Amino acid sequence: MPDYKAPLRDMRFLLHEVLDMTTHYQTLPGSEDLDADTVDAILEEGSKFAERVLGPLNGVGDRQGCQFNQGVVTTPDGFKEAYQQYVEGGWPALSHRPEYGGQGLPDSLGIIMNELIGTANWAWSMYPGLSHGAMNTLEIHGTEEQKQTYLTKLVSGQWTGTMCLTESHCGTDLGLLRTKAEPQADGSYKITGTKIFISAGEHDMAENIVHIVLARLPDAPAGTKGISLFIVPKFLPNAEGDIGERNAVQCGSIEHKMGIHGNATAVLNFDGAKGFLIAEPNKGLQAMFVFMNTARLGTAIQGLAHAEWAFQNSLTYAKDRLQMRALNAPAFPDKPADPIIVHPAVRTMLLTQKAFAEGGRALVYFAAQQADKVSRSAQAEDKEYADNLLAFLTPIAKAFLTECGFEAANHGLQVFGGHGYIQEWGMEQNVRDSRISMLYEGTTQVQALDLLGRKVLMTQGESLKRFTKIIHLFCKEHADHPELQAYIKPLMELNKEWGDLTMQIGMKSMQNRDEVGAASVEYLMYSGYVTLAYLWARMAAVAQQQLAAGTSEADFYRAKLATANFYYQRILPRTRSLVAIISAGSASLMALDSAHFSF
Repeated sequence: MPDYKAPLRDMRFLLHEVLDMTTHYQTLPGSEDLDADTVDAILEEGSKFAERVLGPLNGVGDRQGCQFNQGVVTTPDGFKEAYQQYVEGGWPALSHRPEYGGQGLPDSLGIIMNELIGTANWAWSMYPGLSHGAMNTLEIHGTEEQKQTYLTKLVSGQWTGTMCLTESHCGTDLGLLRTKAEPQADGSYKITGTKIFISAGEHDMAENIVHIVLARLPDAPAGTKGISLFIVPKFLPNAEGDIGERNAVQCGSIEHKMGIHGNATAVLNFDGAKGFLIAEPNKGLQAMFVFMNTARLGTAIQGLAHAEWAFQNSLTYAKDRLQMRALNAPAFPDKPADPIIVHPAVRTMLLTQKAFAEGGRALVYFAAQQADKVSRSAQAEDKEYADNLLAFLTPIAKAFLTECGFEAANHGLQVFGGHGYIQEWGMEQNVRDSRISMLYEGTTQVQALDLLGRKVLMTQGESLKRFTKIIHLFCKEHADHPELQAYIKPLMELNKEWGDLTMQIGMKSMQNRDEVGAASVEYLMYSGYVTLAYLWARMAAVAQQQLAAGTSEADFYRAKLATANFYYQRILPRTRSLVAIISAGSASLMALDSAHFSF
């Protein structure tokens, strides 16, 4: 049966050895006393909840799904009780501000906790996961009254939150949304419209749901410049701040989906529902970006989660499943056949999953470190630098890691062979659950345009240079280490090529803007492979140092080096085909007139 064990040793390796988070925490006001032992204790407790409570519910949620009956949604058996344990453990408050009931710990610890619960049970994790985006939005853009009324209840976990953007006719193009917001004499607004694909939009796990909704004022300009942001609670708070009368928002239906059956994806009908403006009128999209960026980094964690889950379960199976003999000689002559882990083709799939899971974890934690600086740093210069770096990394993390997570999930199923296609092993669920990650919070193609068009070309390459300088300094620091040259030399070459490719696309786009769209997805994937190459080189450097020092955990560090070698030799060469596609340009894509497309 499928199982999940928190990879605590690998998590500690990144936190304490590669990223030196203890020193990092000492630079953040309010976290100066946060030491490695405290971090490890949080990881231990979080892993118990993930493994013992959420893991066993993963298959239950897939098989039962959510039930819809005249506007009422019932979650799968055990989901509501698990959420109460989550709230009682104080987990929703972990990285939120003490003045609103939070524990005041750095954002990165909340992100790491999200990895644990998300890998154990992604569908369940989406219920509290959307709440964090609502909290972050209110912390930055809400009034003090809104924070006291809504944020405190979200931080405690008593209420949950959603993000209501999409409508059936507009999808990602939010400039086309039609939901209306009519001003009322008491300062509130009547919200009317229908939102679709609302994750955790209706459920029975918490007493109230706080919807964060995009809508248009009557005099709003057309397009994205005319969007405002509103709080629309399921139940309106009474004078004491508790739930009062039901608001005019109803769940019209829930979607019947390919995966994540345990999470209710709702159609919400707002029929003159009372809402309250967040931030300035017609500035809602900018405020909503706080929520969207939280969700995008959360979706990057989903890519990591499905890779890790696939790797753990397919590795266990590969060590046990007997089939054929090793090509050179029997590996276990006393058995009727050898376990399939001896076969190179199976090794390729397992190591690909391992490289993506551990490399993806490094990218998520590196991004989380920047998130800490953005929200907690006392130095304005450090905050701005981290904010720009995180903005550059977010589309890479979201799109690249989800593409890799889906690939890893498919490899996991493939290792099981025909058994992987059968429900009881959980591998086909992992594939189905992972597929949504490349779609919601901006598809891979949308993230690619954001990276290449907005983050790189519109900044004249400054955002790219900020990161390639980090890689350059790392390579320079280790240039004289002979044991690292297998990583440093190709990384230096790729780092230079990254800039050259960007210049090449930029020059072409001055004559034809389609060149950006034609190159964007391959450019993003290239960027992801190079980013993970940098992080694998950092991990290899630490592993080499530990082995040279005579560590007692030699097997762990040798495995790191073996995986780094595999990544550089068997995965990183994918960049060669990506360069060829980017260099081909848009001509072959746009040669056929759209009227001539036929079947």
